[in-house]
Amino acid sequence: MYFDHYSITPLNPVIFGPLRWYGLLIGIGVVLAVLACVKLGKNQGFTFEFITDISLFGFPLAIVGARLYFVLFNLDFFLRNPGQILGNFGAGLAIHGGIIVAGLFTWWYLKRKDLPVLPFLDLVTIGFFIGQIVGRFGNFFNQEAYGRVIAGANLDAQRQFLTNLFIPRFIVDGMFINGNYHHPTFLYEALWNLVGLLIAVFVLRKLKQVLIGEIAAFYALWYSFGRFFIESLRTDSLMLGSLMMAQVISMVTLVVVVGLVIYRRKTKKLMIPYGEFNLTDFVANKRKKNNYQKQKRGK
Repeated sequence: MYFDHYSITPLNPVIFGPLRWYGLLIGIGVVLAVLACVKLGKNQGFTFEFITDISLFGFPLAIVGARLYFVLFNLDFFLRNPGQILGNFGAGLAIHGGIIVAGLFTWWYLKRKDLPVLPFLDLVTIGFFIGQIVGRFGNFFNQEAYGRVIAGANLDAQRQFLTNLFIPRFIVDGMFINGNYHHPTFLYEALWNLVGLLIAVFVLRKLKQVLIGEIAAFYALWYSFGRFFIESLRTDSLMLGSLMMAQVISMVTLVVVVGLVIYRRKTKKLMIPYGEFNLTDFVANKRKKNNYQKQKRGK
């Protein structure tokens, strides 16, 4: 059956006025991530107020970090067009920059309040999974973060490749860009993260052998492993010379995180099972320990 590929209506990234699908979907992803963290964190003593307070600061900082990271790896363009640095935030965000800044802020915030970092990282990385799953569809509506042209003798063969993957028609149509069908790498990453989320929530959280911090380690390993291979299909990678920066960070993350997990297990540091941690008990025990040490010094 003949299919008129050029009759496909291009995606409109704008909903109405200044509201774009990209911003809306990122916002939805953040709300869902916070709600999930509130629900999952309740049993461990993380209150609604605590999670929302850190989110109110962490999310804007993550956006700034994602933008700065993008600007740094497109520095030639932005030096020629400095007005664009604070310009189009409907595109031009790099997730690694957001993760780095959000992670550093979380570490600083918890240390300042003398609270444990690892259990909260376990919680917040589940939020990262959710935010990235939803947010990648913002890339779809922006027609960015897509992959190379699909190999095929003609457009019908390219389209057939996508339909054979049981991808919804609106996504197949949306991957017809500049006269060819492209790999929906945004979807590959979203589905990879969805599988990772399900493993983290329904498997790792139930295992007695999992220690605090190891769900966060799983997120870092899972995301980095998938991103390394998915990045090889993309056409808009941020580059460090001839290297794809996302692949460099993925490889470094894999090596460092595996090393840290092995080191911790061998040295038996902070061997607290994930399922046994409770923030209220932790704070109470730490307070008792501090009071005891003060009394001991007083003698």
